[in-house]
Amino acid sequence: MQYDISELLKKGGRIHFVGIGGSGMFPIVQILHSLGHEISGSDVNEGSIIDMERQMGIPVYMQHDPKNVDGASMLVVTAALFADNPEVLRANELNIPVIPRADMFGYITTLYCNSLCVSGTHGKTTTTCMLTSIMIKAGKDPSALIGGKLPLIKGYGRVGSSDVFVCEACEFKDTFLHLSPSYSIILNIDDDHLDYFGTIENAMRSFLQFANNASTAVIANIDDANTVKALSSCDKRIIYYGADDKADYRIVNVEKYERAFHQFELVHNDEVIGPFKLKVPGKHNVWNAAAAISCALDCGCDIASIHEGLESFSGAGRRFEILGTFNGVTVADDYAHHPTEIAATLQAAQSMGYNRVIAVFQPFTYSRTYLLLDDFVKALSFADIVVMTEIMGSREKNTYNIYTSDLADKIPGSVWFNTFEEVVDHVKTIAQDGDLVLTLGCGDIYKAAHMMLE
Repeated sequence: MQYDISELLKKGGRIHFVGIGGSGMFPIVQILHSLGHEISGSDVNEGSIIDMERQMGIPVYMQHDPKNVDGASMLVVTAALFADNPEVLRANELNIPVIPRADMFGYITTLYCNSLCVSGTHGKTTTTCMLTSIMIKAGKDPSALIGGKLPLIKGYGRVGSSDVFVCEACEFKDTFLHLSPSYSIILNIDDDHLDYFGTIENAMRSFLQFANNASTAVIANIDDANTVKALSSCDKRIIYYGADDKADYRIVNVEKYERAFHQFELVHNDEVIGPFKLKVPGKHNVWNAAAAISCALDCGCDIASIHEGLESFSGAGRRFEILGTFNGVTVADDYAHHPTEIAATLQAAQSMGYNRVIAVFQPFTYSRTYLLLDDFVKALSFADIVVMTEIMGSREKNTYNIYTSDLADKIPGSVWFNTFEEVVDHVKTIAQDGDLVLTLGCGDIYKAAHMMLE
């Protein structure tokens, strides 16, 4: 059933979030809480996000229990829920409106005249952080909804005083088609979420629709073949960035200036802009930065603010986040969970001068592991040592009959364990002075990284 969210919010009452600990839910919680709405929530795993929500005074329950719903004016639910969730069933019984997260997110974008929506299979969080940092430094005072923690704002979201809203636009289950973008930014289109899309062609059709929803312009990566193909019938103004000679903002003179950190310039209308120095590792971040710069310039930001914004950004939470060093072993954590992301992250790690890179990987969802098994093998081969956990199924049941052991059988020398305690004990026995231990995955593998440090 479709609800008028604006009218529901005007009535007041408590908004209950089912799956409140998710990185996609938290910014919505922050925004609605800052606007004065009463919030509660439930989840099944403790974590840093839930800690922050409790610090905000929000009651969070560590189970999905029907009684949590009693007295709520509406439920906001994550797409990862099973249909038989007891809180949703109770809400239906009491005729309490159940609002998908995508619909609430979409409603929030309608509150702003200038919604800058960053999509793409890879790089959304980093690019959204870069663009948010630039907008803040340019005095635009934006609101923001980010899938990772941005140190500059000390959180996953913020409420500004302007009509500018910067956000991630995720393609999973066509969430981004619920948004009202001024700028549709497309970083790349890769073979992910095929459990939903079925084929890459279906994914490309959704990205095209997302692009055509833009009211001002589309910012797109000309070096990504799938993106260019998807936009071949787009009827909006397209601003291309990339290394291709036909790009409106052409990337030139890419070079390392320190270990895995790069600098580059852009050419626009025969004018050279830059150089821009990045403080996040990996050559792939040059393209993420170019997307943010292209959008910022079209929005009227000045070059000085763009430099300041990029220089103030040294990484988002869980994006190659260095957690600490103990006995010469550096521990870092990264959200990478798709083979393309894992390969890029490990290649960047290998260029940073560590003796060995020990990858500690938690596969996420059975469908992705099954469909991209050989791609995971190739990506993880960039590590010197591979340690894995069992697959985190999340929203799925294991109808694929796939297990981490199937992945380990294809990676020489790799090992896997059922518990984080076993993973941590093993890594402690093999890690040596000068090594980098890098946890990888979008589940809760970050807990293992913190356990190693503790």
